[in-house]
Amino acid sequence: MADESTGDVVSVSRQGAVATVTLTRPTLTTELKIGLRDALQRVADDETVRAVALTGTGRTFCAGQDLAEHAEALSAGAAAAFGTIDEHYNPIVTALATMPKPVVAAINGTCVGAGLGFALACDLRVTADTAKFGTAFTAIGLTCDSGLSATLARAVGAARASELVLLAEPFTAAQAAEWGIAGRVVPAVEVASTAAELAARLAAGPTLAYAEAKRSLAASWGSPLPEVLRREGEAQARLGATADHRGAVEAFLDKSAAVFHGS
Repeated sequence: MADESTGDVVSVSRQGAVATVTLTRPTLTTELKIGLRDALQRVADDETVRAVALTGTGRTFCAGQDLAEHAEALSAGAAAAFGTIDEHYNPIVTALATMPKPVVAAINGTCVGAGLGFALACDLRVTADTAKFGTAFTAIGLTCDSGLSATLARAVGAARASELVLLAEPFTAAQAAEWGIAGRVVPAVEVASTAAELAARLAAGPTLAYAEAKRSLAASWGSPLPEVLRREGEAQARLGATADHRGAVEAFLDKSAAVFHGS
């Protein structure tokens, strides 16, 4: 890895145009949430980064909120304890879902609660066959956060999402794949390399088109067809004026490989 910047709880490394953001602790303390929020904003704003991978360490991708810290915060009142949603969780999910470049979740292990919300906010997922999943929220008397009430229902359908949230039962990588959550399931030792290869492929692709596709897919849910068609047409018009599109058409006609520069 090149250009590596490592903090106590979140590390960011670079390989070409791919930035890998790694959570170095299993649960979300305030320190980790701040580190992740700020790291994601930096890679989102960095125009030299054309794809991002998000992963965890060891056998955990992200096990959700650190409950010991949460219990301590509750002693100061619910308002103090739950200010973290607006200050940390919402910006993290927004950065993952809206940055104008693809984000690959490399789910190396346990993926629970807000961790599942983070994974579903990414565009693609590569999952260890040993990973364990769960919503967890209702098990501690809470409802969803981190966008999970929307992203889970989109991934698995409303009926199964209700079951997963209300019962809060854990589920396996095989089940997550069957239901549309896990994406590509590979042996645990292959998660990092598979995600890196996928992110590198995306980084070499038409990043402007990926950004427009992300916006279109996000905006299409619940929108009437005329509105969807209007947004698609406007996006195509913007992309039609790019050098990437013109070069790709010329390459197709020349029977050569297209090269994308993000312009």
